[in-house]
Amino acid sequence: MTTKDTTDGAVTGENLDKLNTNLRKVEELTQRLTQVLTHRSTHNAALDGPNQELFQKAATAYWTEAFRDPAKVLEHQLQFWSKSVTHFVEAQQALAQGKLQAPANPGPKDRRFANPLWDTHPYFNYVKQQYLINADAIAQAVEDVSDMDPIEKQRLAYFSRQIVDMMAPTNFLATNPDALEKAVATEGQSLIDGLENLISDLEANNGELIVKLADDKAFELGGNIATTPGKVIYRNRMLELIQYTPTTEKVHKTPVVLFPPWINKFYILDLKQQNSLVKWIVEQGHTLFVVSWVNPDATYAGVGLEDYVEDGYLAAIREAKAITGQNQVNAIGYCIAGTTLSLTLSLLKQRKDKSIKSATFFTALTDFSDQGEFTPFLTDDFIDGIEAECADKGILPSIIMARTFTFLRSNDLVYTPAIKSYMMGETPPAFDLLYWNGDGANLPEKMAMQYLRGLCQRNELAEGGFDLLGHTLKLSDIDVPLCAIACETDHIAPWKDSYRGIQQMGSKDKTFIMTQSGHIAGIVNPPSKNKYGHYTNPDLTLDYKEWQASGDFNEGSWWPRWGAWLKKRGGAMVKAREPGDSAHPVLEDAPGTYVTVKARP
Repeated sequence: MTTKDTTDGAVTGENLDKLNTNLRKVEELTQRLTQVLTHRSTHNAALDGPNQELFQKAATAYWTEAFRDPAKVLEHQLQFWSKSVTHFVEAQQALAQGKLQAPANPGPKDRRFANPLWDTHPYFNYVKQQYLINADAIAQAVEDVSDMDPIEKQRLAYFSRQIVDMMAPTNFLATNPDALEKAVATEGQSLIDGLENLISDLEANNGELIVKLADDKAFELGGNIATTPGKVIYRNRMLELIQYTPTTEKVHKTPVVLFPPWINKFYILDLKQQNSLVKWIVEQGHTLFVVSWVNPDATYAGVGLEDYVEDGYLAAIREAKAITGQNQVNAIGYCIAGTTLSLTLSLLKQRKDKSIKSATFFTALTDFSDQGEFTPFLTDDFIDGIEAECADKGILPSIIMARTFTFLRSNDLVYTPAIKSYMMGETPPAFDLLYWNGDGANLPEKMAMQYLRGLCQRNELAEGGFDLLGHTLKLSDIDVPLCAIACETDHIAPWKDSYRGIQQMGSKDKTFIMTQSGHIAGIVNPPSKNKYGHYTNPDLTLDYKEWQASGDFNEGSWWPRWGAWLKKRGGAMVKAREPGDSAHPVLEDAPGTYVTVKARP
């Protein structure tokens, strides 16, 4: 269909006919929407939010405060009433003038309200400002709740903020000028395209709504992402082991084995060539092995952390040693794979196995005493819901984890993309990082509960020991040289918590680097970008605030600093090794098969 943009907002008779035709198409698409929702898969209701008890406790605490100190509560109420009434009077005066002009005080800036109409149009400005007044009032009410357990109050603040974000006027067609303008300009085509996008996202996830963040047709594994040359040289039920093709004539004799998190796919470290940490490590003269984890289905329900250690870490280390003829490897663990690397190091220490020469941790948590932004999701009611979901499906579906992570940044990762896709009818961008973000993996039932109950909730690794494979594993057992990289604005693995865990490890040779930015951008920070700097301080006895305050800030990427650290532990230079050997024939080209398997609800 050919559409016309009308720049002055006027709707001609021809435009109106086309608009009505498109709106009838919307009705037809609605039937398809009803069909997918009727047959949607279900999940445990406890995963949708807190039980009513949380809000009952908040209400009780609020009214208790009102009886104890009515003046304080009335003061807040009167402030809200005063702002609302004053706002209404100002809006009435603007409307009475009979022309569109900017209010004297258009209100605070918010990128959700970038359209000039939010400031210049009396109707939209009234809606915006009243929403912000309401949001402030709710935040203040939560802040003033007393006589409530701190964790419960933190949960209340989180879920109240979710409600406020959800109710933003930008999330509704009638109060979103961008969406309304585009609907008129495209004669309703944007609404049809948006409904198509919505239905497609629902159909892709069996009726669960997960907003697609990137155009998945724009990327091909091994084609334009995950393209660093290498070979799969070993495979078992848990992993494929990729050995990368050398690009230097000589390499360090001690190989490097990199363990990425199995919540996501390994190619976050090998997206574009210019951003690829995998490519960069190979270029530094290292024989690099990278684990590509299996994407488990219900048949993996009984697979636990012990299986990830035995058939994952120890198997990969064993095969890398065999191929290179070395007795040791330098190991890297990213996020949950770093947590599990710490378990493996303790186990090897107790077994008197010196297979790991050094360990590097990327954004890894080992001390969960401060659960940070994940506190709302680590209380018993939510974990009980996850446990029931796992028992029903045999796995913790990737979709549940994706929803949890995205709602930690709901305006950026849920509502803004949803508005663009469903109301504006836009195609998601061809953004490799967002494509990776949507390519998650399931977790086996047993492993998920071991991690959530034993490590996150009970913090056993840092407090007394975590029982696994007949051993009680402790941070104090870790005595190999180690380097930890954490990220300043990481909301998944806060740097102060990573730092606290490293402090408890038994090694006498520790290096801690805190890089700017977050969980992904802080790690995928190549020197060529010269974008984010990093902090260093050799004194790890300090409190984390003192460590940063008295440390050195260094411009540029942390990669070269870590590269120099790794080089010292790489050993002598030997002739470069091509992937595989007679006992490890090449199975296929990188990135392999396991990485291509998609999670299914």
